[in-house]
Parts: sequence; C-alpha cells; structure tokens
Amino acid sequence: MVKTYRHESLLGFFKGMSFPIASIAVVNSVLFGVYSNSLLVLTATSHQERRAQPPSYSHVFIAGCIGGFLQAYCLAPFDLIKVRLQNQTEPRAQPGSPPPRYRGPVHCAASIFQEEGPRGLFRGAWALTLRDTPTLGIYFVTYEWLCRQSTPDGQNPSSATVLVAGGFAGITSWVTATPLDVIKSRMQMAGLKQREYRGMLDCMVSSARQEGLGVFFRGLTINSARAFPVNAVTFLSYEYLLHAWG
Repeated sequence: MVKTYRHESLLGFFKGMSFPIASIAVVNSVLFGVYSNSLLVLTATSHQERRAQPPSYSHVFIAGCIGGFLQAYCLAPFDLIKVRLQNQTEPRAQPGSPPPRYRGPVHCAASIFQEEGPRGLFRGAWALTLRDTPTLGIYFVTYEWLCRQSTPDGQNPSSATVLVAGGFAGITSWVTATPLDVIKSRMQMAGLKQREYRGMLDCMVSSARQEGLGVFFRGLTINSARAFPVNAVTFLSYEYLLHAWG
C-alpha cells in the first residue's frame, strides 16, 4: 500500500475500476438470474416456496456452477482490462516522464484487440471459468447452509443472518478461488509482458518453481477482507429484491 501510494499517489488504488463498476450490475444480474432460474428448473419451486421446501445442497451447487460458468464469459474481457490497467505501474505524472501504455479502459480494449486479436480479449478466460464455476457453487452452498443453521424451519432469514451468511460465503469463495485467480491474472498479463505460457499447467508449474507454492495464495488476505462487506450487501440486496418483486 505504501509503495503504491508513493509511486502512483492515491489514484493508484482506484486504477482499472471504471470497467468493473460499469459492468458489476450486468455481471451480478447474470450470476443471480441464472442461479435463481436454474434452481427453479431443478426444484420446480419458486423462491417463496424454497423456505418451506428447501432445495438440496446438490441442486444449490449445480445452480451456482451454472451461474458461475455463464458469468465467467460475460466477465472475461472486463476482468482482463481491469488486470492490465491495475498492473500498469507508471509513476505520478512528472515533466518528461513516459506516458502510460494504456490511456484508459477503452484505449486498453482497442490496443489489446489490435495487438492480440479478438482472442486476446479472452486471454485467461479458461482459468477464469475454472475459478468461477466450482467456486460459485461453493459460494451459494455456504450461504444456504449458514442461513439454514440460523433460521427456524419455514421462516425467512433475518437481515442480520443474510449479512453474516453472505459475508462468510464471500470469504469461503475467495479461499477456494485464489490459486486459480493468481494463474488467471498471470496469463492475462502474459500478452503485455510478451511472455507466452503454453497453457494453465505451464503457468502453474513455472510460478511454483520460481516463487514457491505460497505464490498461489497471494492476495488472499486483502481479497477476504474485501469479500465480507461486498458479499454481505450483495446477498441482502438480492433477498430484498426477490421479496419486493414477489
């Protein structure tokens, strides 16, 4: 944090955020919409009926995996641009300092398209898919399990229960997702650094040889700290909207 502030000022902490902010509503609507509708198909029960007839954890997991799989492909280009911009570590503007490689998210997307082709925008997409598919299954199972443990049968969970369950579901998902998130980010940066991995396995082996197994859990602490409040509010909003719209 100190190095980032000294090198790039306070704005360095917000690099690459315009695209995620612009896309978060779409990405979450895809995830939760697909999850809810997949659960509806699997269980033939509406959201209101699920508290009286709770779905099995296997159905929750499958529905979460389907949502995660489809979300990953919607998210892939946005995530790539975010990672490229965040790893662009130019210093604060000074006279004579070189300009940044990317001037913003649109310029970043156009540059990747021109230099790496359409497939370049989906660099790391398989790692992202493998990260999100099982992780989001675990995410929804954790949320459901915690809600059921704290709520009498047939009743809706309280707001406090939803907040706590959502927060811990977010932390659990990042614990399982972090190793593949590291691999995904490295593959996304490979095009910028003019380095080509032969695939995910090559990236994993190269990273472990050069930096040890601990490299696969870099960023876990800060991701977990961020995950609790973000996912607590996300699930509270989800439950509120479902009840409000019947």
